[in-house]
This record gives sequence, structure tokens and C-alpha cells, in this order.
Amino acid sequence: MVGERVVVKWLTPPVPLPHPTPDIFAHLVDSGFNDTAPPYAALTGVLRGRAHLLALITGYLPEARDGWEWCVDEAVAGSTAFAGELGRLTADLHLALSTFPRSKHDPPGDAAGRAYGALAEALELTGGDDGAWLASKARAMRRELAVLETPSTTPLIRIHGDLHVGQILRWRDGYAVIDFDGNPTVAGADLHQPAARDVAQLTTSLDHVAQVAIKRRSTPPDQATAWAGRARQTLLTAYRARLAARNRPDLLDESLIRPFEVEQECRELIYAARHLPRWRYAPMGVLRTWYGEEKHKENIA
Repeated sequence: MVGERVVVKWLTPPVPLPHPTPDIFAHLVDSGFNDTAPPYAALTGVLRGRAHLLALITGYLPEARDGWEWCVDEAVAGSTAFAGELGRLTADLHLALSTFPRSKHDPPGDAAGRAYGALAEALELTGGDDGAWLASKARAMRRELAVLETPSTTPLIRIHGDLHVGQILRWRDGYAVIDFDGNPTVAGADLHQPAARDVAQLTTSLDHVAQVAIKRRSTPPDQATAWAGRARQTLLTAYRARLAARNRPDLLDESLIRPFEVEQECRELIYAARHLPRWRYAPMGVLRTWYGEEKHKENIA
């Protein structure tokens, strides 16, 4: 931070150009989307004969806190009023990104293959009792992922790609979404995907917030999971309403949310295994809530 006016985000290591963020920033400005840290500049340089992105410079947002702080406070308090604002913000983001041009160089998408691959990798990387439990639920998880085998007619738009509460700052004047660098656990993914991908990442992050509240703030599990369910419904209701008000309800294929949520939990387990082992409790807590013994028996029946 420079004088509480500018934030310089250094990329370590520098990333070869082209990089998606500068173009996204320019498009959001042109589209009139202002719920982000105001983008000022990108610093580039030539390294080993190739242009690289060195840093991104954005405006400073006074009193900003990320969602792993403010949203956990909301979970502890049992408040879900914020979720309507997040739904509206996410819809406005998708409306702006829906006009972002798709590059002919974008790789083709294979949603089902990607999801099944994530489950297989999560099973391989998750050991101990958690791994054994996960293996016992793999069949039920594959059934939910099977929806992705059916081609969807929903529009493919440029998505955020790593949308969770940690990417949404609450600051003095409202909320702001940040960090358009994509999902760190997915290499070479198509940047144009169904909007439901971002929505599923955001809704699962509410479940993760509940798990953080349980583990770190001693919130009763039933209370925390009930809060996550209410917050999820409030967010989705506001998101749908905003799209409808802008005559774009077609941007959301609701049948994709659940399989994308299941895939996201697999990716959280992959991230935990590769980078942050202590994080495993969060996706495992969510999955145990989703696939408890009673629910599993209902699914089989």
C-alpha cells in the first residue's frame, strides 16, 4: 500500500504476457462496472526476451476487509443481509463480462472430464480416514457430476474464475470484487464458461465460512450450517432478480450449480493437499454435511 491511496500487487514470479487481468480491467471500466478496486495501471517488463506482467496497480479501498474476516463475523452473528448485496454484485459482474470477447485461442471446454478428473485427483491426494470416507461417497458424487455430460445451452461468458468470499472486500462504501487471475488449481482452463461456475464457487465459499466459524469461533455446527443455507438462498434470489431485471435470466443454468459445487469441493481438497494441508477440514466438513449417512441413503434409494 502506498500512502493509503494506491495498492501495488507484485506478481511473484512475473507472468508472461498476455495476462487476462489488464484486459478484464479495461473491459469492466468500459462496461461501467465499478464494484471493484479502481484499476490504475499495469507494470510490464521484458525478461529473457519476452514481455512479462510485473505488477498491477489499483486504488486503495479504505477500511477494506476480505470475506474470511467480515463474512465469518456475519456467520457468528447469524446475519444474512449481506448476501443480497453479493448476489446483486455477482449478477452485475456477469452482465458486464457477458460482452467480453472470446479469443479464438481459448482452449475448448470439457466440463464433465474436468469434474471427473478433479474427483479422481481428490481421491488420490486425500489420505487417512478422510480419504476412506471420501472414497465411500465417490459414487454419489459421480452421480451429481453426471449432469455435466449433457450439453448445456447456457451462454458461455468470461467468468471471474476464482470467485469466493475472500475475493470480495467489504470497505467503507460497500463491497468490491478483486483478483481476476483465475483459479490457481486449474491449469489452462477455458476462461469462457457458464456463469454458474462462479455462482457455485461463491455459494460453496459460504459453506466454507460456516466451517471456519465452527472451528475457529466455536459456533454450533447446526447453527452455522443453517446460516450458510439461508445466506445461499438470499444470494441466489438476489442474483436471479438482478438478471431478470436486466432481461438476461438466460445467463444462469441452475442445473449446473450443484455439479459445479461438488467439483469445487474436490478442488478445495486438491488445494489443501498441494498447498495448505490445514485447510482440509473446510471442504471435508462441507462434504460430510452434504453426504451424511441419512442423505446418502436417500440418494441411493
